[in-house]
Amino acid sequence: MEKIRFACDYSEGAAPEILSRLMETNLEQTPGYGEDVYCEAARAKIRALCAKENAEVQFLVGGTQTNMTVIASILRPHQGVLAADTGHINVHETGAIEATGHKVLPLPSENGKIRAEQIQQAWHAHWTNESHEHLVQPGMVYISFPTEYGTLYTKEELTAIYRVCRECHLPLFIDGARLGYGLMSPKNDVTLQDLAAFCDVFYIGGTKCGALFGEAVVITDPQLARDFRYMIKQRGGMLAKGRLLGIQFDTLFTDDLYWKLAKQANRLALRIRKAFLEKGYPLLMDSWTNQQFPVLPDEIADRLSEQFAFEVWERVDETHCAVRFCTSWATTEAQVDVLVAAI
Repeated sequence: MEKIRFACDYSEGAAPEILSRLMETNLEQTPGYGEDVYCEAARAKIRALCAKENAEVQFLVGGTQTNMTVIASILRPHQGVLAADTGHINVHETGAIEATGHKVLPLPSENGKIRAEQIQQAWHAHWTNESHEHLVQPGMVYISFPTEYGTLYTKEELTAIYRVCRECHLPLFIDGARLGYGLMSPKNDVTLQDLAAFCDVFYIGGTKCGALFGEAVVITDPQLARDFRYMIKQRGGMLAKGRLLGIQFDTLFTDDLYWKLAKQANRLALRIRKAFLEKGYPLLMDSWTNQQFPVLPDEIADRLSEQFAFEVWERVDETHCAVRFCTSWATTEAQVDVLVAAI
């Protein structure tokens, strides 16, 4: 019997509405490299949703490529990026940032998050060190929304972080690979307009949120937007058939499709959360998004793995492990019914 997969949120292809639009436009001739009418339509919709009429919006294929390109475009050769020690760029990207010649400067995190005070302290520690010219200089800050643990920054926390970043002249970059799931969480108090107002660049994840592939980078600081397309090209991210990205994001932001898909995934994830809690299994993290991290006895995890694919996240002790169950835009009620019954 084939397992039901809860290992990640990119196991399936794409929302049917996207596949239909791709088929409808398949034989059209358009300019390449994201300079077509569909990319322009998607850009207009994103700018309007962000309330940022002058924002630069560009499309790349995947998350690692996006993180690498954005960070390399901002930092000078002697600078690094401050990030949570659990941040995606620090633990899950095979040294992609370091491969660009820049160092990730990890900060201790709590529930996947860093605080404004830590950023201030790291910046102050560098500049008050007599040997600072021999050290990698903090040049920007990276956070994820949601975090690797499915947790969320509150509006108050995000505001405080951006205030410190402005004081220290550190651009703030927000990884939004799962942005839809974060913004649609019942515990979230941040809007897309808030996000655009409290950072210098962020991206709207498509790959994990209903698209076949693709991420939409939104740059709100004009200085950072300068020559960004050169960087996309240099880093191998400029898709010749760029309209494939534009069509997908134009579709995702038609009739609230992006938000509907994310909200459904969260609702099903919270059913899974409730089932584990009702059986007495604690959670490693208090996540209210599409990722859930129950702590299970090894024998229970082994039994569930016979029927379901999920990720073993970390060891908790000799007999328990924390696992991750992840719903996606395509997860069905029936699939969750089977899992809840098994739990």
